[in-house]
Amino acid sequence: MSADETTLERGTATGTGRAHGTFGELLQGVLAENGLDFLVTFPVSLSSRADFHLVEGAGEVTVRPPHKRKAQALARRILRDHQVAGGGLLTLISSIPEGKGLASSSADLVATAHAVGDALGVRFTESEIETLLRDVEPSDGVMYEGVVAFYHRQVRLKERLGFLPPLTIVAHDIGGTVDTVLFNRSPKPFDAADREEYSGLLDELREALLHGDLETVGKVSTRSARKNAKIVTRDHADDILRICHEVEGLGLVLAHSGTNLGILLRDDVSDHQDRLAHARKSCEALPGSVSLYRSMGPDSYRAGGE
Repeated sequence: MSADETTLERGTATGTGRAHGTFGELLQGVLAENGLDFLVTFPVSLSSRADFHLVEGAGEVTVRPPHKRKAQALARRILRDHQVAGGGLLTLISSIPEGKGLASSSADLVATAHAVGDALGVRFTESEIETLLRDVEPSDGVMYEGVVAFYHRQVRLKERLGFLPPLTIVAHDIGGTVDTVLFNRSPKPFDAADREEYSGLLDELREALLHGDLETVGKVSTRSARKNAKIVTRDHADDILRICHEVEGLGLVLAHSGTNLGILLRDDVSDHQDRLAHARKSCEALPGSVSLYRSMGPDSYRAGGE
């Protein structure tokens, strides 16, 4: 959309945007066919909300909380691109923990793009948001609804893969934070055999999501978590895998560039609450903290993501 498509009455305008988080990735690695790093998102019901109050002619964009500098810079860029000589107040409210591998930064940026666009009377497409974020940092594919395969370093969609049914993640957090940007700049020690396996795992996951085969989804996600040990050794990973087997979980799911490792449980079994309680209690016995997250289906997007 061109700048001359944006009309703004002199004075003020407000806009709101929202984006969801992901619980790490169902799969992350490097593909054999093109050598590109990719990930497969696991959308969960966490979200970041941005509210933008535009004051035309104001000299600066102020952001709250003040450390959200990338979101502030993105708001400035959108105003500049649309030739709006204004500023205002950008407020971000998020339920996504920061530095944990749950796409908090990407969600902030996507929500900001929607909020500033809303204030300008502009509706950005997913690909336009990709373009806006490409110069900022590597990004998860949270500008898209559902599960997607995404080239996070290039900030470009590979393919849409569908939606997951209601699932629960019992997440064990080892503590601390990870700088996702620095993590993604590091070369990955994957050889040709690894790349072939990652391509095969993506094929398996694509078919599993198409046919609702949750056991294969869990198998692929577990394999991805285990293979990531080439990059980062996870404390208590064997304990969490043992607990997963005890509760007949679907598998493990990892925040590859974060601090969380989770047990994936299906909700559609009669003893779900018993399995959930056992997994949670067992994980709480390990050093670290435990949280629960839930998958995000089509209805969750219509309800606003929470």
